[in-house]
Amino acid sequence: MVVIDCGTRQTPLMDIHDSVIDLIGNTPMVRLPKIAEHLDCDFVLKLELTNPGGSSKDRPALAMIEAAEASGQLKPGGTIVEPTSGNTGVGLAIVANQRGYRCVFVMTDKVAPEKVDLLKAYGAEVVVCPVAVPPEDPDSYYSTAERLVKEIPGAFRPDQYSNQVNPESHYRTTGPEIWEQTDGKVTHFVAGAGTGGTISGVARYLKEQNPDIQIIAADPEGSVYSGGSGRPYLVEGVGEDFWPTTYHPDLVDEVVAISDRDSFIMARRVAREEGVLIGGSCGTAIAAGLQVAERLGPDDLMVVFTPDSGRGYLSKVFNDEYLARLGFIEDVAENQTCVSAVVDAKGDLSRDLIYVNPETPVRDAVELMRRSGVSQVPVCKNEPPFALAEVSGSVSELQLMNVAFADDSILDKPVENVMAAGLPTIGVGQSISTAVELFEQANALLVVDGGRPRTVISHTDVLEFLSPTSEA
Repeated sequence: MVVIDCGTRQTPLMDIHDSVIDLIGNTPMVRLPKIAEHLDCDFVLKLELTNPGGSSKDRPALAMIEAAEASGQLKPGGTIVEPTSGNTGVGLAIVANQRGYRCVFVMTDKVAPEKVDLLKAYGAEVVVCPVAVPPEDPDSYYSTAERLVKEIPGAFRPDQYSNQVNPESHYRTTGPEIWEQTDGKVTHFVAGAGTGGTISGVARYLKEQNPDIQIIAADPEGSVYSGGSGRPYLVEGVGEDFWPTTYHPDLVDEVVAISDRDSFIMARRVAREEGVLIGGSCGTAIAAGLQVAERLGPDDLMVVFTPDSGRGYLSKVFNDEYLARLGFIEDVAENQTCVSAVVDAKGDLSRDLIYVNPETPVRDAVELMRRSGVSQVPVCKNEPPFALAEVSGSVSELQLMNVAFADDSILDKPVENVMAAGLPTIGVGQSISTAVELFEQANALLVVDGGRPRTVISHTDVLEFLSPTSEA
């Protein structure tokens, strides 16, 4: 007979943490046996999705709050205000809930809706701002966060973009973990650069151990790190439209630009082929890492930093309809034809998008349509190549005729004064039958290819494709 003494606590044998905060860090590494099997080098991922908040941002979130408490910037009962793409907000919310702080987070309208819901699930308040505005615009998420800090009593903004505690947290935790887990054999480290905190902190530590270690920044096409202007791109949580002071470029040896398409497709491949559900920015890092790894040998060991889980992107990166609408993948039933066939049939007319800027005079817009033989054009901010978020509206001959007839002085005013809503969009890989359905509510459609506006198709374009003129 076995006697169990329920009153005896075997504390020394128990492995139980006192708080979820104690679970931050010490994340595992894993190889990609299928996707990286053709490489000569060792290719491994640092899986930050195992942090309690599901991302690497738990690390700087904890460090920044602790530093603010120590300095007196954050007092009991205070409010944490921060612009975030989601992950930093979750990390801050987890620590704040443990310590009794209120959280108000500012996000752009490009983030997946489940990220907003996730922050609200932690009890945070969320303010959503437009993405297609410069940082200095009053409506940008940076400016909005600054305004809220001034308006809310006892507010503290960690400011992950300039707070040097951010890279310091990775210098003290992530860097040492990578060095120890690889037994000092790491030769290349790849990470996305958003705030720059991760790549700068890890780079500083690793280069102190071995100056020959190569640091590669994976960056979305269009971000300033890889030479872009920061104009909108679709990958979330990585890249920037300004230079944060938490990014230390002197520590980075190479920057590799990756398209939205390649980022999303890679994230989907890793989930479906390797069983690791990762976010879009992880796809950016892995795609960049694979490019660099092609030139490496058996003595090299590349570590790719994958910051979060794909569970926050189910409605976007892992949604076939969403990707098809952006022209990233085909989404047609068997024996159906893609919209790309209609676009190709237009020939030269589909090669350069015909558009006007918001400040273009109405008179010039009318002349452009007459000269180009089109009856409707999108209104786009900036210059091509455009991001879809930069399409702000549309104008048509019929609409402009009506407003000019009512008041001919409108001809010398900017298009933005009279433009209509943007044209409905359709992905280049969607079916013609989908286009026909959309035409029931619109006279023209904006075709999207690779996440960017490519051309406009009309009823006439589809009809001409379906009933081509027979040659004698």
